[in-house]
Amino acid sequence: MGKKKNELIKVIPLGGVGEIGKNMTVIEVDEEIFIIDSGLMFPENEMLGIDIVIPDISYLVENKDRIKGIFLTHGHEDAIGSLGYILRQVKAPVYGTKLTLALAKMRLREENVREEVKYYTVHSNSRLRFDGVEVTFFRTTHSIPDSVGVAIHTSEGAIVHTGEFKFDQAATGAYEPDIGKMAQLGKEGVFLLLSDSTEAERPGYTTSEEVIARQLSDAFHSAKGRIIVASFASNLIRVQQVFDAAYENGRKIATSGKSIQRVNDIAMKLGYLTVQEDVLISLQDIHKYPEDEVVILTTGLQGEPIEALQKMAKGANKHVKIKEGDTVLITATPSPGLEVLMAKTVDLLARAGANVLTGSRKVHVSGHGSQEDLKLMLNLMKPRYFIPIQGEYRMLTSHAKLAAKVGIPEEHIFIPEKGDVIEYKNGKMQMSAKVPAGNVLIDGIGVGDVGNIVLRDRKLLSQDGIFIVVITLSKKHRRIVSGPEIISRGFVYVRESEKLMEQSTTLITNTVEKNMAGESFDWSSIKQDIKDQLNSFLFEKTKRRPMILPIIMEV
Repeated sequence: MGKKKNELIKVIPLGGVGEIGKNMTVIEVDEEIFIIDSGLMFPENEMLGIDIVIPDISYLVENKDRIKGIFLTHGHEDAIGSLGYILRQVKAPVYGTKLTLALAKMRLREENVREEVKYYTVHSNSRLRFDGVEVTFFRTTHSIPDSVGVAIHTSEGAIVHTGEFKFDQAATGAYEPDIGKMAQLGKEGVFLLLSDSTEAERPGYTTSEEVIARQLSDAFHSAKGRIIVASFASNLIRVQQVFDAAYENGRKIATSGKSIQRVNDIAMKLGYLTVQEDVLISLQDIHKYPEDEVVILTTGLQGEPIEALQKMAKGANKHVKIKEGDTVLITATPSPGLEVLMAKTVDLLARAGANVLTGSRKVHVSGHGSQEDLKLMLNLMKPRYFIPIQGEYRMLTSHAKLAAKVGIPEEHIFIPEKGDVIEYKNGKMQMSAKVPAGNVLIDGIGVGDVGNIVLRDRKLLSQDGIFIVVITLSKKHRRIVSGPEIISRGFVYVRESEKLMEQSTTLITNTVEKNMAGESFDWSSIKQDIKDQLNSFLFEKTKRRPMILPIIMEV
């Protein structure tokens, strides 16, 4: 319980609502700010050329002196992926479990983050004291071990953030949930629950990992040739099951992809991943073993496995090429926007002669709780107020309906958008304001230098191409010295469109001469006139609108 009466409580989701990934929730208690998770999101289809997407933290930068810490719930990209970018602007201590911090530090090293960062390792029995609140933790079951929920204890009761979770009766060790602790929190009084909504539309319970382990072992037993398993690098429970299934069926494992090797090394070193002796072999040595003794565990860039499989199917991978007789197990749900790529990849694999097993064959299950899991969490916590987080809008509304079914009054349920401020003051909870929030796009080493205008230009270029006009003028003699020269890329094939090019050249020449015949003229008005005239002409002739770029030089 907090030491003093708390006057003002605010909850601000900066990411993870209305989308999958990019989790970041800001909780303010009086003057203290607590940040839960700092994740990234993979780009949507229309974000052309973008590598990753992170939250807009303008609000945190403005209030950085009030930040008490960043609390990480687990080690997946959607919880730790933007930490390096945030720490460059906000100096705050980072709290997380042993494995989560190890993965976060690895990521910061890869990004060359040189800032001095204070790390504090927590576990399910840790209790942290701040000026107005205490913070405790409870273990949850997810697809990566050492996952925790966070409870911020105020004078009104606990604000509980579940992190990403499911309930699995077969979960043991580092995956075993603290159900007793969750029930105790509910007994003591949960003021507000923020809960994972990713699978809120799926009825029933999420299938137990024990079922998946059996199915994987059976699939390994039935496979005649090589086995290629595609998994997210940080889905450690699936990686462990693959290691176990390989050992049970007398097979050796080679890993393909730097991210999966790095994550595995850290997990093995800390004791979260166990591998039987002599099971692991080098990817370069797979040809030394009979094909029915080989398993290749693969993942791709950013730990995304689908693109890695596609390269293998096309023969573009240096070490592994899919061939007749291979069995491919896809133990991953594609990130939003990659569903089409997934379908095309399965098709390519089938063309290459592989037998493909996907999630429909029970070789994969979600790391998130389905409707009955979510109801169980709501019943354990018995919160006064409820905010669904971590999901697209339809998932949040589905979760809100579940909360109403288990007895939470509808006026106590809030479905937020990014940047909404949900404020509790003078005994009343309401949406009070909005802070800057949205997407910061990372392209190469550029952070936020690609905005909507650049994306619009990229989209335009990808759709109708570019039409460049180069012309040299003499201002003194008011005449064209050379040109116009036309360069077309992605619009029409110039050699087969000579008539169109000749007509365009005549139009540009007439437009320029008309402008120079006036009493006064300037380059910008000539450029604009060329753009307007060409735009109308080219659309009339081709029904396309290329990006028109006039370049005027003066002698």
